[in-house]
Parts: sequence; structure tokens; C-alpha cells
Amino acid sequence: MEKNVNIFHTPYLLAEKFAEEFVNWAAQSEKGSFPFCVALSGGSTPELLYSVIGDHFSKSVKWENVHFFWGDERCVSPGSPESNYGMTVRSLLGKIRIPESNIHRIKGESDPEKEAVRYSGEITDRLRQAGGMPVFDLIILGVGEDGHTASIFPYNNFLLESESTCAVASHPVTMQKRITITGRVINNAERVAFLVTGRQKAAVVEKILNKRSSGQNFPASGIVPVNGELLWFLDKDAASML
Repeated sequence: MEKNVNIFHTPYLLAEKFAEEFVNWAAQSEKGSFPFCVALSGGSTPELLYSVIGDHFSKSVKWENVHFFWGDERCVSPGSPESNYGMTVRSLLGKIRIPESNIHRIKGESDPEKEAVRYSGEITDRLRQAGGMPVFDLIILGVGEDGHTASIFPYNNFLLESESTCAVASHPVTMQKRITITGRVINNAERVAFLVTGRQKAAVVEKILNKRSSGQNFPASGIVPVNGELLWFLDKDAASML
């Protein structure tokens, strides 16, 4: 595993640089035999990134070669303001010309257990495989103040080692159900990128990157790609304790 940390003065500069990298990675994939398969994250930092891509790089990517999936989704309808898919439509998908068949959303309005099984099958059918697991070209992640990532929370750390591709989780406070890809899928990716902004995330970032004992149980600490690259994109506030 290769890991590197990139720090930017503002969240916008972070998003702009990541957008440029995204365009480069997508272009590189065009030379291969497989489409560029990306798992997207929810949250305000990814939303800014998607807006930058949609507003400034919409014609820089051959979107017919890109397939979008989601790393997790709340069990709500796509029209809900809480929907990660809905947020992505507003910030990115509505601004680019991408085939509808290249968009693979988690159906948050469906029965969670059945949808986790269905979405696992869609991922398995669409992605190339390595070591018996699907391989994403890029997985975008965030980190919560409790150290969670995707919808793998400290109470369900076992999902880091789950044999399933997707699983049902519940938010530990609201108990809202969510569907998430699991740790073994994340760690099988070619490239995993954490996007983290804000001073409120500084302590958890410091514990993870400096491998503090107090951060060992954070799900985000368990993201260690088997063969892929691990990237951290931080703004100066999130990196302020490093």
C-alpha cells in the first residue's frame, strides 16, 4: 500500500485539485479494457468536489467510460434531501452528459436487506474481480468525528472484515438504516481517497494518521488497501493537529 497526504489552504482548493486528479485518472483508464468505476461518498466536502467537476470539468471527461456507484446511502427516497444520490444529481449528474446505464444508485427506498443483496450483485456483475472481490478504480470516502467511514461505525467494525460486498447498518444515534459497501471491498480498490475538511475533524485525523492507540478502533483506521493507493486530501483546518 502506498499512502500520501495532501494539504490545501481551503476546501475549494482541495476540491479543485482533486477534480484535476479525477480527470487524469479517468483519462488513464480510457487506455485500458475496463470502464472507470467510482464509488462516491456523501457529505459537504464531496458535494463541493462534485460541483467543481460539474461546473468546470464537465467536458474534460469521456463520461461514457465512467460508471458511478455509491459507497453508502441512507434508506430514504432519491428525492429526499438526505439522499446521497439526490445530492450528487444536483451537484454533478445534472451537469454532465453521462449514459443513464452508467449510474448505479443504491435504491434507498427499497427494503434494506433485499437492496443490500441486489446492490452487491450489481457491483459484482459490473466490476472486474481480484482475489474474489470486486475492484473499484476509485473510492471516495469521508471521516466522521467518531472515526466512521462510509456507513461503517465504531459499533459495527466487524463490517471491515465482512464477506459480503454490501451490508445494512444503522446510525448509532438516529438509528436510521443505511446500506454500505464493506471494508474488504474498500481495501480491494485500486485507489482510496479520504476527503476531509474542518477543524472539528482535526483530532480524528491526527489519531488515524499518526496511528495513535486511541484511534485503533476507528473504522477509518481499518482502511488499508491491499494493493492500491491510499490518499488523504485535507484542508488546513483538518490537518491542524498533524
